[in-house]
Amino acid sequence: MFRRYAQLCRAEQGFTLFEALVAVALMGLILGTLASVTSQWLPSWNRGIVRAQRNEQVAIALDRLAADLSAADYVARGRDSVPLFSGTEQGIIFVRSVLGPNGNPGLEIVRIAETNSDRGPVLVRTRAPFVLLPDGDPHADLVRFVDPVVLLRAPFRIAFAYADVDGKWINQWRGSGELPAAVRFDVRDVERGTVLSSATRIHVEMRAPRPDPSSQPEAAGVQAGNGPTQ
Repeated sequence: MFRRYAQLCRAEQGFTLFEALVAVALMGLILGTLASVTSQWLPSWNRGIVRAQRNEQVAIALDRLAADLSAADYVARGRDSVPLFSGTEQGIIFVRSVLGPNGNPGLEIVRIAETNSDRGPVLVRTRAPFVLLPDGDPHADLVRFVDPVVLLRAPFRIAFAYADVDGKWINQWRGSGELPAAVRFDVRDVERGTVLSSATRIHVEMRAPRPDPSSQPEAAGVQAGNGPTQ
């Protein structure tokens, strides 16, 4: 009798075919609902991720530009006293101290300019050891720039502007006897046709070093004349 009771219990365990079909139908309904909801919010999620990545890319590029230009040095390019600094809307060349823990102490020429690639225009930073250059525009000199680093990619493009001591902004800075008082970066989104409103205009102070008054004979004489007499 006990054996018969055990057989009846085993026969009642498990699911019937109808119950299995109902469970499969419910599972399909749930998965279909999840797929429908996911298809609605996933594109927005992807657009948000892409937008965040682009904003991070722009922020890193602007930080790199600000750090480079704030370290620009007033260094003559040759025998003349004109500093090696040349800037246009699409590129800029200047001199700064060597960057990086593995670099030898000294100066280097940095070029940040747009160049064409398979994916469109890109903003690339290159460098070269500092050498004395002949008189003229440093763009025309044969300088071997190395270590290219991409700062910005499409759809973003950058435009430089330069301010003089009076605060007047111009699109080019060439052949001047001093460094610009400030440099502005305007980052444009080519796809949307708009200028980014956040952190797109950064002013970097770049003034020439002031001469030491003690090294000027006239200033030393005036200071000696104004002193107390015995």
